[in-house]
Amino acid sequence: MNWYQVIFYQPVLNLLIYVYDTIALHSLGFAIILVTILIRVVLFPFFHRGAKQQMLMQRIQPHVKKIQETHKDDIQKQSAALMALYKEHGINPFSSFLLLIIQIPIMIALYWAVRSGLGTGHITGLYSFVPVPSGINTVFLGIVNLANPSLILLLVAAAAQYAQARLAIYKPPQGHVLSPAERMARQMSFIGPLITLVIFYSLPAAVALYWITTSVFASIQQVFVNRTLREKYGS
Repeated sequence: MNWYQVIFYQPVLNLLIYVYDTIALHSLGFAIILVTILIRVVLFPFFHRGAKQQMLMQRIQPHVKKIQETHKDDIQKQSAALMALYKEHGINPFSSFLLLIIQIPIMIALYWAVRSGLGTGHITGLYSFVPVPSGINTVFLGIVNLANPSLILLLVAAAAQYAQARLAIYKPPQGHVLSPAERMARQMSFIGPLITLVIFYSLPAAVALYWITTSVFASIQQVFVNRTLREKYGS
């Protein structure tokens, strides 16, 4: 058993089965939703800080642009001034990448948990205190089989991601000229869901359900982040 299985796959699989057997009413769909919410709650400080810094990065773009213009002929001074600006506002410019990095192994672990035999009952890798269920109910709400791809959940996942991405875009004052970075951020709100459609198209619907849940949770979190920043910085 490799390190990935020990660190990511086994904990996700065991938590999923435990929740399925206890509070999810033997529904894989409800188990995925509850496990996703639990993961988001446990990692809430990390995700909250990342969402806040992403919004702050957009708010300080006018200052970034001014620094780039002032020191356009001296890259060293420009970098030093930008780092001072980030430090002043408590920003880590790489935090958004960390958010993505932590999401990927969880999604892969969930994917393999579904593909490893949840529909057949031949499940391996469970801890000694987690009983092996006789079977897994993969049909969610009597409509969608989470072990197979689902166009419905795929479209909902893309829509939820788009809504979350739009909430994470700062609306600058009227007359503000968008920088290339700001324009790219707005373009990504469209590109991201399209990438989701392509990547998730052939994956089990369980992965799409995870993505829907985490996007909805992130949207609610983003609303609170936006409200907090408006109270602190104004519009």
